[in-house]
Amino acid sequence: MKKLLLRCRCMPFVVLLVYSVPGLLVAADLEREKRLSDQIVDAIFDGDPLFLNAEGHEFLSIYMQAAESSNRAVLLIHGRGYHPDWENVTRPLRIGLTEHGWNTLSIQMPVLSKESKFYDYVPIFPEALPRIDAALAYLKAQGNDQVVMLAHSCGVHMAMAWIRANGSEAIDGFVGIGMGATDYKQPMPEPFPFARLQVPVLDVYGALDYPAVLHGADGRWKAVKKQGQPASRQIMLQDGDHYMREQDAVLLKTVAGWLNDSFGVR
Repeated sequence: MKKLLLRCRCMPFVVLLVYSVPGLLVAADLEREKRLSDQIVDAIFDGDPLFLNAEGHEFLSIYMQAAESSNRAVLLIHGRGYHPDWENVTRPLRIGLTEHGWNTLSIQMPVLSKESKFYDYVPIFPEALPRIDAALAYLKAQGNDQVVMLAHSCGVHMAMAWIRANGSEAIDGFVGIGMGATDYKQPMPEPFPFARLQVPVLDVYGALDYPAVLHGADGRWKAVKKQGQPASRQIMLQDGDHYMREQDAVLLKTVAGWLNDSFGVR
């Protein structure tokens, strides 16, 4: 893969680093995104489906209020090629956290075709940024004073692209699940910008996770600790794989426990 430097004419002096096939410009597959939305929207019984707007594009999101009135929220960012009500990780957390004092907003991220790999997705990471901006604005408009960003798998890469561009002033914490996942012989183009994350971080991964996630665990934790946030933690779930299959209860307990310990929710 070659590194292509593209200069954005509408924003002079800004250079975007794109990893792509020479001569190929990649954009998210909006038709597939619409099919995913059409397939799930009528089957959402927990929470309120809504469409947020990111630079003229409407994307499916699901907002669910906490069981008791709350001004705290978790923004959920799903993994590669999925949707905001995905049965693993996303749905159990977006519903379960509402029983622990947190409103939740789960948003549709840009997708490509099913066969697409990590390096196919890298060029469309910038398309995630205005969606995250729109989601944060919505949460603030709902009266949420504290917002924690939670991302899984490739969603972590998209969330980190936003953090690289914006820092962490708009969020109060970050939860990464299965951080550092890529595909075979497709290493991360650049390290995660932990220096830009000046908030508590929870790094969750499974003992049966992908090799890239496991091999990067020590380096991630060193980078997180360097930021000096005493509430930051790294937790390995002994029976968890990358998708936390059959781990709904322990994953929810782990995330909710850290959130409530770190932000004083009881």
